[in-house]
Amino acid sequence: MTFNKQIKPTESELEILNILWDIQRGTVREVHDILERSKDAGYTTTLKLMQIMHDKGLLKRDSSAKSHVYEAAISKEQTQGQIVQRMIDTVFNGSAMQMVMQALGNHATGKEELDQIKAYLEEMERKEKKNNK
Repeated sequence: MTFNKQIKPTESELEILNILWDIQRGTVREVHDILERSKDAGYTTTLKLMQIMHDKGLLKRDSSAKSHVYEAAISKEQTQGQIVQRMIDTVFNGSAMQMVMQALGNHATGKEELDQIKAYLEEMERKEKKNNK
């Protein structure tokens, strides 16, 4: 899948992608067993969805064994980046600041998480100053 191609996985596809990003490779049975812990899903539904995801280029499939083994064909970071950018563009009228303010206002953020956010912002400022010299 090329980097420029917009990735638009559905909510159900994202659930499967998150499982595969965690376990890296798995059969439909393995993915389904993990998926079933958090939602009521039929095995055939999981199978069909993973086949569709393969056809869409979201998953790679190794057919050399009796049970097909799947893995994500797209990176977690690329997917998150495109979804966030689409959300900024469509929901927040292009304002990353509005999205961040909304996220921080609606989410209980602990001290450790706030420290990580501050460190990230400081690093961004350092890079910006370096680029403007």
